[in-house]
Amino acid sequence: MYTYLTKIESPADLKKLKPEQLPELAAEVRRFLLATVSETGGHLGSNLGTVELTIALHYCFDSPTDRIIWDVGHQAYTHKILTGRRNQFHTQRQYKGLSGFPKRCESEHDAFGVGHSSTSISAGLGMAAAADLAGTKNHSIAVIGDGSLTGGMAFEALNQAGHLKKNLIVILNDNEMSISKNVGAFSSFISRKMTGRYFRDLKKEMQGLLKGIPAIGSDILHFARKAENSLKGFLTPGSLFEALGFDYLGPLDGHDLLQLVEVFNNITELDGPLLVHVMTTKGKGYKPAEETPDKYHGVGAFDVSTGKGAAKSAVKSYTDVFGETILQLAEQDPKIVAITAAMPDGTGLSRFAERFPQRFFDVGIAEQHAMTFAAGLAAEGFRPVAAIYSTFVQRAYDQIFHDICLQKLPVTIAMDRGGLVGDDGPTHHGVFDFSFLRHLPAITVMAPKDENELRHMLRTAIYAGEPMALRYPRGVGYGVPLDGELKTLETGKGELMLEGRDLYIVAIGSTVYPALQAAETLKGKGLSVGVVNARFVKPLDAELIQSVARAAGCIITVEENALQGGFGSAVLELLSDNGLQDVRVKRLGIPDRYIEHGSQAQLRKDLGIDAEGIVTAAEEFMKSNN
Repeated sequence: MYTYLTKIESPADLKKLKPEQLPELAAEVRRFLLATVSETGGHLGSNLGTVELTIALHYCFDSPTDRIIWDVGHQAYTHKILTGRRNQFHTQRQYKGLSGFPKRCESEHDAFGVGHSSTSISAGLGMAAAADLAGTKNHSIAVIGDGSLTGGMAFEALNQAGHLKKNLIVILNDNEMSISKNVGAFSSFISRKMTGRYFRDLKKEMQGLLKGIPAIGSDILHFARKAENSLKGFLTPGSLFEALGFDYLGPLDGHDLLQLVEVFNNITELDGPLLVHVMTTKGKGYKPAEETPDKYHGVGAFDVSTGKGAAKSAVKSYTDVFGETILQLAEQDPKIVAITAAMPDGTGLSRFAERFPQRFFDVGIAEQHAMTFAAGLAAEGFRPVAAIYSTFVQRAYDQIFHDICLQKLPVTIAMDRGGLVGDDGPTHHGVFDFSFLRHLPAITVMAPKDENELRHMLRTAIYAGEPMALRYPRGVGYGVPLDGELKTLETGKGELMLEGRDLYIVAIGSTVYPALQAAETLKGKGLSVGVVNARFVKPLDAELIQSVARAAGCIITVEENALQGGFGSAVLELLSDNGLQDVRVKRLGIPDRYIEHGSQAQLRKDLGIDAEGIVTAAEEFMKSNN
């Protein structure tokens, strides 16, 4: 089935091929990607689009001596396949298998661990500066997509790189945003020729000659440089990058392997910061992915022949329920506006965007800006809801503190993917939000036990008149009936779901139903166990929690959040502050380590926060108390 692919175990094997053999290798890699990802799931469209680019990079540069840094890592599958992980690739994003992202501990060819966007240029510049300090000659190559370039951090790095003038190569993989018009073959020809040895040598000789002319040489050289930049600006669309201090090449056809190889071979000898603009097609080579690239960004297992995945569950996801609820509320209130950071589909806001395009704002990959933008809207009397994955809210901590909480502006932060997210692993688990939000003054932090409670919490947050953070998990809900009428919950009030004498489990969010299941199992073992749905991390329901603590003398807290500074810590503080230090407390949650990838069910089992784990912990806890 494969003529070349099975012979490549490292970039050194790749270099043994002749340039004219590379297009067939690219076709084989594409077939391999489709065959594997259709069974395991993963990021498909972006990886199909970077096959030729990746082959050219490894063919012309010398990894791992040359550092190749992939922004986000959504597009690094071919990189993994070419660097000795082809035989393990079927385990990618599987429990105890390969990571779905570049990971330093996984391979020496993974120069930098990634998962969040807009970091590659900063990391690459750091490596370029390190090479300069160490006196080495290796290259630093940052590969960044046009979407990631919307992140402010990328421009901060570009600005610094242009100032430092280190030997940094930035590959702009432009597959969707069309930052600039592709002016065709002539531009590609100019880029290839301007990087050739003859042109470079001639340019250096002319610079030396002009500098040597007495009195007027420097002025002529300055004029010549301006003329060259004007010509390049006319022929190529790189004026922005040139202004930042980069030499700009492109746009190039990112699927023309021979052209890419020619240009990359030429630029290995260039000095200073260089940006190469490459145009690629997301989903290249697979018609369904080319036609609907947004649907094939991240996929589950699917049938290659039809493009169809597994049947969708009849139970709605939390994301779907959130999207329907905010749309319902917005129909009645023109002050409600929705904000997302390049994730309208992922956050359930696509229907809102279609129905209220003037009240929907996609700010790109710019979570910091999203929060302050929301604060500005709130300051003018609107009711902004910023829907962002929990793991990405981490990037906007200062804006939440300074621009929202300090000014007590009524922004609703809807944190999707709160808790363990599964196959994307440690970069994407949203297990720190309770901890980094609850210590901020003026903010309320809550999490629903099910999708129906999510609806009421969203209404509560929008009309609270103060900063509110609402966290809910990835995946489907419990299929509970949804109330037709939305109500406002009393802030800081939990729910006593089950009374007990021996022990109380105080749970929050996704752990409430497992706590109820555990209580039922423990009842069969002779223990009377009560369950509290805390609802709020901040403020806690002090009256309810103290009441059950006094009644049983033993509490287990359960959360899908880091134990350090999380919900359980808040309960301990409450009991200590109110003279209840004698109450025995056991906390269940995420330990002080990063959690690897795997299914949500498997990870919850491993961490002991599913029903079975709670039962085991409760039995051990009660034995130790006796």
